[in-house]
Amino acid sequence: MHQEEKSLNIVFWISTLVITAFLIFGAMLPDTLSLYAENAFEWTTTYFNGFYLIVTVFFIGFCLFLAFSSYGNIKLGNEDDKPEYTYYNWIGMLFSAGFGVALVFWGVSEPVEHYLEPPPGYEGKTDEAVSAAIQYSMFHWGIHQWSVFAIIGLSIAYFQFRKKRPGLISTAIEPLMRNKLGKIKGWRSMIDILAVLATATGVATTLGLGVMQVNGGLSYIFGIPDNMGTQLIIISLLMVAYLFSSITGLNKGIRILSVTNLSIAFLLLLFALLVGPTSHIFNTFVAGLGGYLQNLAGMSFNVDPTRENKWLNEWTVFYWAWAMAWSPFVGTFIARVSKGRTIREFIIGVMFVPPFVAIVWMAVFGGGALYFETVKGSSITKAVQEDITNGLFVTLNQFPFGMVLSIIAICLIFMFLITSADSATFVLGMLTSRDHLNPRLKIKIIWGVFMSGIAVILLMASGLNALQTASLVAALPFSVIMILMCFALLKELKKEKRN
Repeated sequence: MHQEEKSLNIVFWISTLVITAFLIFGAMLPDTLSLYAENAFEWTTTYFNGFYLIVTVFFIGFCLFLAFSSYGNIKLGNEDDKPEYTYYNWIGMLFSAGFGVALVFWGVSEPVEHYLEPPPGYEGKTDEAVSAAIQYSMFHWGIHQWSVFAIIGLSIAYFQFRKKRPGLISTAIEPLMRNKLGKIKGWRSMIDILAVLATATGVATTLGLGVMQVNGGLSYIFGIPDNMGTQLIIISLLMVAYLFSSITGLNKGIRILSVTNLSIAFLLLLFALLVGPTSHIFNTFVAGLGGYLQNLAGMSFNVDPTRENKWLNEWTVFYWAWAMAWSPFVGTFIARVSKGRTIREFIIGVMFVPPFVAIVWMAVFGGGALYFETVKGSSITKAVQEDITNGLFVTLNQFPFGMVLSIIAICLIFMFLITSADSATFVLGMLTSRDHLNPRLKIKIIWGVFMSGIAVILLMASGLNALQTASLVAALPFSVIMILMCFALLKELKKEKRN
């Protein structure tokens, strides 16, 4: 125990030291950070875009194999353990792990962006571009992202609750390290430090996107300046809110906020569906889902070695890398709330329920936005081109009670941000403290402050571009660790079946 505590202390101190150095560098030389970010983005997407595509498809295949094999009956815990949370609470807490705020951010803006500049092979601002926009938006928020989260969550949950091991990333690859590699001093700390850095970066990206949209909404509705000063105020208020929420713990603050968020999102979705162009939205959903399923393989490997893959890099590759960057956070949190469920139940719940909600959201809000643009002549595309954060609010303004809906949307985004950040402080506390299941409040507060700092520095550097690049670069080394986690988990599952 003494040695483990020492190792975990090293993880905490080295992680915080690296992040502190990054914050100081970014604050003093934001232009230099922006230049480095651009170079890193170009280098990563040039040489590793195909790698990201292949790895993500591998994760889907691995999850489906486990779910529908004999391993699917294995419980994440003791045989007599019951799930700690109801299905509705469980699904709500999945959304609290950052997915909700990102979906709200891109739910309108992404389909509109694809309509204006569609994937290769389509001409912008055409009927074909409308279909491609919905299809690819559904693809980006479908099972690919959640297969990444499922890998981490399943591995950690299995070792933590079934094998009674610490809920750490390094624990999940331990079965592969019981040889000469296992004698390398400090390998556990290196793995966990990398997980912490990827988590902090991925979560800061989500916080930055959410803060940008809250600022955009306030500017659109109330005329509040959309600038760095306003964003600093929003981040400060957000930090106070999620640190206050963290005091109440997992079963009160996060759980209650998660269920509230999910309920408000469903009500907003239902209102838009019933009051908006219902028939058009339903047809958009059916056509988009059909195109998504029919062209799943082609979209999954949509890389062309004979021409520039700018669109692919900025969208598909970014999304897969983003998912990998924040998968330590999402996966660890999902694992924490999934004790008592079987492997099959876990994979089906994680891989298919949130993507289905996302697909419906894209059909309702993305499809609705394109309907108002192409049929009703609204200027939604112009608004998105001027400020990508305004897409949702311009669209909501087309509905009855548009002002009220926009205010509700801002509150929803802010609440999603609170639960995301609260969940992240919980996970980072787990990863860097000896008390894995219930980290101390002091540790959570430290990580809460650090995450806000990273988001501020990235926004100061170059806004959305810096946020995207941070996730892309952080994901590269962690993707290799995720592959190792798959083989380690399979090795242990085979061993359990033999015994």
